[in-house]
Amino acid sequence: MGEEVAAQEFSRADRTRHREKVRRCLDVFARMLREAAFDTDDPMTGLEIELNLVDDAGDPALKNADALAQIANPDFQTELGQFNVEINVPPQRLRDGGFATYEKNLRESLNDAESKASTIGAHMVMIGILPTLAEGHMSPTTLSSNPRYQLLSDQILAARGEDITIDIRGVERLITTADSIIPEAACTSTQLHVQTSPDDFAEYWNASQCIAAIQLAVGANSPFLLGKELWRETRIPLFEQATDTRSEELKAQGVRPRVWFGERWITSVFDLFEENVRYFPALLPVTEDEDPLAVLEGGGVPGLHELRLHNGTIYRWNRPIYDIAGGTPHLRVENRVLAAGPTVVDTMANAAFYFGLVRQLAEAERPLWSQMSFSAAEENFQTAARQGIDAQVYWPAIGQVRATELVLRRLLPMAREGLARWGVPEDEASRLLGIIEQRCLVGTNGSEWFVRRFHAEAASQERPEALRRTLVAYRELMHTNEPVHTWVE
Repeated sequence: MGEEVAAQEFSRADRTRHREKVRRCLDVFARMLREAAFDTDDPMTGLEIELNLVDDAGDPALKNADALAQIANPDFQTELGQFNVEINVPPQRLRDGGFATYEKNLRESLNDAESKASTIGAHMVMIGILPTLAEGHMSPTTLSSNPRYQLLSDQILAARGEDITIDIRGVERLITTADSIIPEAACTSTQLHVQTSPDDFAEYWNASQCIAAIQLAVGANSPFLLGKELWRETRIPLFEQATDTRSEELKAQGVRPRVWFGERWITSVFDLFEENVRYFPALLPVTEDEDPLAVLEGGGVPGLHELRLHNGTIYRWNRPIYDIAGGTPHLRVENRVLAAGPTVVDTMANAAFYFGLVRQLAEAERPLWSQMSFSAAEENFQTAARQGIDAQVYWPAIGQVRATELVLRRLLPMAREGLARWGVPEDEASRLLGIIEQRCLVGTNGSEWFVRRFHAEAASQERPEALRRTLVAYRELMHTNEPVHTWVE
């Protein structure tokens, strides 16, 4: 959820001072892009996964503080809801056996965390939205105790001026309201980070936007919310609505949402930060003492604290990241499209598909985004979120095509070539991309498995019990680390 922020109130003067500081940071960032030495020689990749906590019966366990105390591992952190935790996996270079290291570290960490948290009746589940969440869990009392979350919730509700309305029409329809941003906590994701140079950033971001829909189609894993079967990736409309600061009137005026696909291809990372500053008022106008220009002119690396904090409250599906490691600044694309799970190996397959495909497209001689409109990419994204593995998307030089057919015939070979560019061994690439291939051939991802299993269970019992039983079966299969396309329904 970004940087820690202490509980506080903000005056009008605070907001004016913060706006001026953010714009000063933006000016310094522009100068750094022209003059500074960014870390670009040997790019790293990164991985974060948000997890749900459930009890033995599969219902939400509101125990993240106690679970984190038991786990006692700094890689695990609090998240927005008391039924959430997050694991940050150490960054890796893919050419150095990065996928094998990711998988080993992740499995060992999750197994250890599960063993320790289970002693207090909390179990880890990697799924996009916890299907057993009920209306009673959508309360401000289930926010985590970190002051940032309450402050962020208060600021979003204040900016909106009314309760949050969730209205999602899918297989069924859900309408509900909330007086906090706790519905956002229902959305748990896998976040993939790819480091890039300032010169190459636009290509990696544009490529990420092009393939976001395909990622959703093959990786959808959140078909239920509050007992209703909705979209195959219900996280997308839920997250868009749960953090919307706009009233209906502002929506009608065309004011941009804070959860945003974007509206154009970019030519520089500066485009994204500049849009964020130009279009969005600060939610958390906390101002630090650092003078970024003085730091830069003194030979240091400015933290750009205000710009980074502001950027963290604008939820692009592919977010630009400015960060500092070892005293050197760097840039990353943070890909936030995918749900968590279903298994560690499925997560690794999703990561291999993304990292390979995004590199191949970013370095292609003729950019894919020069052959399709931005609105076509956004329409693909919404279609894939709604339909999942059955989605039909638009692709240049092909037209409308099933996402699975596109993956099998064109995108998997490209992803394989991209992984070779990263230096990933052929056997490792084949193992992970083979999982994506089989998902497409079998027509099963996390959402499809869950929906089919649920309907089988619901034939003989009430819906809440069917959801619990399906989730318990899901959790058991998750621990086998067998890919979801192999699970028995």
